[in-house]
Amino acid sequence: MSSVLASIIEGVLEDVAERKRATPNFTQELASIGPVLDAYSALTRDSLSLIAEVKRSSPSKGPLAEIADPVALAVDYQDSGASVVSVLTERRRFGGSIADLIAIRSELHIPILRKDFIVTEYQIEETRAIGADLLLLIVAGLSQTQLVDFHQMATEIGLHVLVEVHDRAEIERAMAISPRIIGVNARNLKTLEISSTAFSELIPLIPAEITRVAESGISERAQVIEVENLGAKAILVGETLVKARNTREGIERLLGL
Repeated sequence: MSSVLASIIEGVLEDVAERKRATPNFTQELASIGPVLDAYSALTRDSLSLIAEVKRSSPSKGPLAEIADPVALAVDYQDSGASVVSVLTERRRFGGSIADLIAIRSELHIPILRKDFIVTEYQIEETRAIGADLLLLIVAGLSQTQLVDFHQMATEIGLHVLVEVHDRAEIERAMAISPRIIGVNARNLKTLEISSTAFSELIPLIPAEITRVAESGISERAQVIEVENLGAKAILVGETLVKARNTREGIERLLGL
């Protein structure tokens, strides 16, 4: 595991331990929460789908946008054509919060992806309890046993799962759990640099029956056309949209609307 990823996960585990002391389990929340929205169908349409991200900061770029009102931004994404809204909940490196997701859930009628580093079973139940519909599992941050167990647990409680890969070996590991959605992240977790060839090298290796998502580094319409031609059914975009002066224009430019 890369030192950057290991450092992030170390902080996540500390934060999880603190939350677990305050809320040991989610029995009551899980019993009363509404149904999960169909994130899979939202990402598997005839036209390319967009996962638009509420993202204040990143380890590679530092602060990106203040986002004083994350709910307003998420609603703007929804109204501008996003199929799914991604909400960062990792606070130390990304400036996210669970409170953001809970607030956004109350105002959205499209699926929400919880974007975080899921490394414990506690976080899986937590993800469902706070109202997310789609869970991110990063292959690079998990053992194969964890990947298998977490994927099974998430699907058993109704969550859809986006399995994130960065190289060929991780695709092989991901395929062992029969995922429905795989995201190719072009960002190298060791250097935090964007690979210009990751999409062209990796997306075609994923079987067409799996919904393929292109993640990271997408800022231009030409890139969107390229990944769509490679077989991607969706793109995940954060930085470009949070920095856009006009959200709707930014989305329409990327999607060619």
